[in-house]
Amino acid sequence: MRINDYLRAIAGFFVLLSVALGYWVHPAFFLFTAFVGLNLLQSAFSGWCPMMAILRKLRVQE
Repeated sequence: MRINDYLRAIAGFFVLLSVALGYWVHPAFFLFTAFVGLNLLQSAFSGWCPMMAILRKLRVQE
């Protein structure tokens, strides 16, 4: 897998996890879903994503 594939997989996992936690544990977890969505939106315009920096430090193949 390449770095973009990891990024999409991690974002998808976080969204699904936070929706499940928001439904079964506490509705405040939906704020984490919004955070992930806003982060993806800002990275589309700025070209910078914190998770990409983390994956690069882990030497994931670009």
